[in-house]
Amino acid sequence: MTTEDHHIKLEPSWKQALRPEFDKPYMAELRAFLRQELAAGKEIYPPGPLIFNALNLTPLPQVKVVILGQDPYHGPGQAHGLCFSVQPGVATPPSLVNIFKELKRDLNIDIPRQGFLQPWAEQGVLLLNTTLTVERGMAASHAKRGWETFTDRIIEVVSSQCESVVFLLWGSHAQSKRKLIDTTRHKVLASPHPSPLSAHRGFLGNGHFSQANRFLLEHGREPVDWRLPV
Repeated sequence: MTTEDHHIKLEPSWKQALRPEFDKPYMAELRAFLRQELAAGKEIYPPGPLIFNALNLTPLPQVKVVILGQDPYHGPGQAHGLCFSVQPGVATPPSLVNIFKELKRDLNIDIPRQGFLQPWAEQGVLLLNTTLTVERGMAASHAKRGWETFTDRIIEVVSSQCESVVFLLWGSHAQSKRKLIDTTRHKVLASPHPSPLSAHRGFLGNGHFSQANRFLLEHGREPVDWRLPV
């Protein structure tokens, strides 16, 4: 995948920071794999122009919180390039239901009727999946194809070029990325994943949203308004 494929545009601050990645062999292999899948008639999510949506909505200098997901949603009309988020009008997935429950418990924020998280992204919350594409109906179908190398680099760039960022690492997959983060400059908050399989083991009750805002305030940064239209 390059910023030229599918008329994809990449926000300038990220384009500058990540430019070397697009010339590396792993990216050429990933690009070839995606073209091959599309040529075979496979349906890939999210649509091409939305693959880098998380980066385009949250410029590098504005990043204040990073939430790490794993894989885009693989149902029709769900994925739009922001982890845990779905497009307007789509039913709220179970993990996001639990995220909203914890917001209600932690900050007494009314639970929205939809799961469109773009207002968070526009405030500096980088909603990053570690794999950026998936085949329809096939979870993790594009894992270990090169995306993880690219998104690891994104995490390293945030760690090295930003100040006082909160990383929310939910579940073992996200927590495996802790080694990429300079914890002397940034705050890492870890808990079980919000999935219904694990949320009761410590995601619900983690207080991450209030803790994140407290850290931002203590470091002279604007807190996140986690409210969404209800």
